[in-house]
Amino acid sequence: MKPRIRVKSLCVFGYEGRILAALGVDEVKGERFYRPLGGAVEFGETAANALRREIREELQEEIDEPVLLGVLESRFTFAGQPGHEIVFVFDARFVNPRLYSQSLVPFIEAACSGEAEWINPQEPPRYPLYPEGLTRLLERQEGR
Repeated sequence: MKPRIRVKSLCVFGYEGRILAALGVDEVKGERFYRPLGGAVEFGETAANALRREIREELQEEIDEPVLLGVLESRFTFAGQPGHEIVFVFDARFVNPRLYSQSLVPFIEAACSGEAEWINPQEPPRYPLYPEGLTRLLERQEGR
């Protein structure tokens, strides 16, 4: 299959200086990393609607109106394969406020399941935060 550019929609769920990020693992590199929740934008779907659908699928939760923070272009290698994504980065609020008091939030994705955790992107990270450029995007939002 010919490599292609994928379009993603991710959400940071900013709350009290923290964001919600899932812990991922690249077995080939032996690297752990953080990435906000979300997923692929399907044909005919807006990035905001894709985000609503992905959060419903991954967390069985609803979100309030997402706000676009920016768009990042991400080129990377994962599991030994090159990747290229255009990533719409949103902030939104959960309709269910109990998620903000949980230190770990369970999620289910097609490829894996696990727990997302609230991290402070301004502190030195335990693991890299992807997509590349996300930390700078969040810092620019703080400065507004």
